[in-house]
Amino acid sequence: MTLENKILGRRKFTALIATGATTAALAFGGYAIADSGSSNSVSSSATAVTAGKVIPFKRGEKGSSKTIGQIPASWTAGSDTVVTGEAANKAKAAATAAYKGGKVNRVVLLSNGEYNVHIIGVNWPHHVFVSKNFTVVGVE
Repeated sequence: MTLENKILGRRKFTALIATGATTAALAFGGYAIADSGSSNSVSSSATAVTAGKVIPFKRGEKGSSKTIGQIPASWTAGSDTVVTGEAANKAKAAATAAYKGGKVNRVVLLSNGEYNVHIIGVNWPHHVFVSKNFTVVGVE
């Protein structure tokens, strides 16, 4: 095999790899665009309580004690059961759709069947309460 044939072969191989990468990128981008228009019942129903902004955490600043919506009367911080799985993911999705920012570190199933989505890294809201139907009903 001559040097000219080797160079030509490498160019063809490089062109093949570039074409494959471009095709994959276009396919992924097309999927992302098509999927962005689809309806998501969790996020669309998350606006039962007016969606708001989070108050970012700043060292040395006192957190807000503002509450909006319905907070379960029998709820106390640190009570009930931490849950995972599909229901926890739906509750997390509803809370983060309504209040973007921070990081969810746990979802707690309350005794009344609702969820408390615990958000860290923000001064407010720290607790987002989500109904059994996965709509945000209150924040604290």
